[in-house]
Amino acid sequence: MRFELLKILVVEDNRHMRVLLAEILRAIGISQIYEACDGAEGLQMMRSHPVDIVLTDLAMEPLDGIDFVRLLRNAADSPNQLVPVIMITGHFTMARIREARDAGVNEFLAKPITARGVIERVHQIIDHARPFVRTDDYFGPDRRRRNDPRYDGPRRRAGDGPQARLVQI
Repeated sequence: MRFELLKILVVEDNRHMRVLLAEILRAIGISQIYEACDGAEGLQMMRSHPVDIVLTDLAMEPLDGIDFVRLLRNAADSPNQLVPVIMITGHFTMARIREARDAGVNEFLAKPITARGVIERVHQIIDHARPFVRTDDYFGPDRRRRNDPRYDGPRRRAGDGPQARLVQI
């Protein structure tokens, strides 16, 4: 993998965590790293710098990670609706994870972070990219993580009807 070609945006309100993430990314060969201290600054940064992957914290003020991802995926003036997003959080409740997933997050990374965890999530996004889905109430990566070839039953959710469509990237 040619990490040196990637452009990464780190959106994190804690300066020490931003520095740690940037150092991990530099250690694996990524040199084009942009930093923002909240979701609003992250959107502005993306308007002036094209990025390949976003790493964002969940809990930030004034615009948290989930609202940032919702705007990124759904706003008419979004700088890049299809950019892969890794959500970093120390607040692992199932309700917040579902909320982030439903906003359009691709992958999750639990705090405390490790270099191995960061590398695994970046590999996951690149090597196993999920197609994007657009329905009446969702736009983002397909939330199903695996396709069971043995499953021969009815469609698994109402959104699988003719109005659901995959967006090729």
